[in-house]
Amino acid sequence: MPRASTTPTTAAATPAAEDCLKTVYAAGEWSDAKITLSMLAQSMGVSPSTASEAVRKLTDAGLLRHERYGGVELTDAGRTRALAVVRRHRLLETFLVADLGYSWDEVHEEAEVLEHVVSDRMLDRLDARLGHPERDPHGDPIPRADGTVPQPGAHSLSDVPEGGTGVVARISDADPEVLRYFAELGIGLDVQLEVLQRREFAGTTVVRLGAGRTVDLGDPAVAAIWVLPVRGETGTATGTQTGERA
Repeated sequence: MPRASTTPTTAAATPAAEDCLKTVYAAGEWSDAKITLSMLAQSMGVSPSTASEAVRKLTDAGLLRHERYGGVELTDAGRTRALAVVRRHRLLETFLVADLGYSWDEVHEEAEVLEHVVSDRMLDRLDARLGHPERDPHGDPIPRADGTVPQPGAHSLSDVPEGGTGVVARISDADPEVLRYFAELGIGLDVQLEVLQRREFAGTTVVRLGAGRTVDLGDPAVAAIWVLPVRGETGTATGTQTGERA
């Protein structure tokens, strides 16, 4: 499949517009919930009026769909543009960790700046230098140059029953403090976890790490972790996604 076009339309040429498209994409990547204007404004750190104006312009350009009082969605053209930005962001995060010694809680803000200026040529060279990785330091899939997305098939740790196990496949990077907390606990990608007990009355889950350490995780921490089945139990299916959601 040929490389997906990354040439921006006039409406998508600004960093703010690219951030808007990327935010809409990310909101639907691990959740079925539609993103509203208020959610978009909060995620982007802008006022509701600013978010509304950005959505209006991108809707007029054919990159977003927005029904009054409804959710905001990407069109096919908008998804192509959003994937190009997401690819740049996640490859940059991977490079910053792998080659420049950044920790996984430091890279988001740096990549936010660099993603708007890096060229396709440089990005392709970064991709090759890194060995064409399929995930970033937090486990989020890196879109390929042709617009397809590796699909890990992970599910939330909150869905794992007591006595169940999983291998960490993704950790949300929404809060750097949470990432630092997990690093202190020794929870990272490819670490095996076993759910020992759920204390719903306290909002905590007791898990055992692969090394044998037992820790209590609050509900927000549990919600930030996504896992795959332990290899040999039910497999670790990986596919390619080219539909409306990644």
